[in-house]
Amino acid sequence: MDTPPALQTIRDDLAFLDDWDDRYRYLIDLGKSLPALPAEAYSDAFKVPGCASQVWLMMDRDAATGRLAIRGDSDALIVKGLVALVIAMFSNRLPNEIAATDAQAFFAEIGLREHLTSQRANGLASMVARIKAEAGRAT
Repeated sequence: MDTPPALQTIRDDLAFLDDWDDRYRYLIDLGKSLPALPAEAYSDAFKVPGCASQVWLMMDRDAATGRLAIRGDSDALIVKGLVALVIAMFSNRLPNEIAATDAQAFFAEIGLREHLTSQRANGLASMVARIKAEAGRAT
């Protein structure tokens, strides 16, 4: 499976940063770059259960291409960066590409799993599960 360009950029940038404090700052900056969601996105319909922080994900399928566009937000800085990471991983991809993506392997590759609290790791897994479930319904 091809790595989306935005995700490859994140992989390269994180590889350049040796210190995890710098990597956390990078993730926070990624989150700050997310565009604002419309007001209606901040409802229970878009809220991701299983996250200690509040996380909202919106997914829209392009009728012409079948690709899923994903937008998201969180009320916590680092988690918002994790939202940006999963958006880079899954957005603008076909449902079968989303299903075939091994997010946990990527998180392990960049060293993220061992640097997240269990609550953040569970929240990240909940985000991935939500996206994959939505992709499954879109096929």
